[in-house]
Amino acid sequence: MRVLFDQGTSVPLRRSLNDHLVATAYELGWSTVTNGELIGLAEQEGYELLITTDTNLCYQQNLTGRRIAILVLTTTSWPRIRQVTSEIQCAVAIIREGD
Repeated sequence: MRVLFDQGTSVPLRRSLNDHLVATAYELGWSTVTNGELIGLAEQEGYELLITTDTNLCYQQNLTGRRIAILVLTTTSWPRIRQVTSEIQCAVAIIREGD
């Protein structure tokens, strides 16, 4: 699965998703792109999952009809994320288009 991390997502999480192709918005030069544009670019480029820490995303964007799945993490803290990497791996394994 092609996975995109937005700006707030801890990059070390990438090591826990080694079965997937992971890129970051920063690596792609998209670090200053707004959320709506980022989602559109990600879909256009074939990303299937956006992992974000923007807990307000669903209130700020109309996600109806989007193909990309979005997984929202409630923290940017790597020590806290590291504690739940197995849960994140399970969520990524079962997530489907538009979730």
